[in-house]
Amino acid sequence: MTSLAVTMKGQVTLKRELLQHLGVKPGERIDIDKLPGGELRVKAAKPTGTIDNFIGRHAGRLKKPLTIEEMNEIAASGWAGDE
Repeated sequence: MTSLAVTMKGQVTLKRELLQHLGVKPGERIDIDKLPGGELRVKAAKPTGTIDNFIGRHAGRLKKPLTIEEMNEIAASGWAGDE
């Protein structure tokens, strides 16, 4: 069992090995559930992004729109593992 110290501000820093176990990377979030008996359950938060956020984040990065044929080609090479 890992033991963590609580700071004067009431904060706890999770060690790298614990974050790796959760699959959490810098900038990502974790969820904590309160359980009976003074226990906590810590788990990686599920992304809540939308397709609109994803598209908005990448808007303007292409100089010209892709054609359907180009999109199909990219998708086919991805499925084939040719990335």
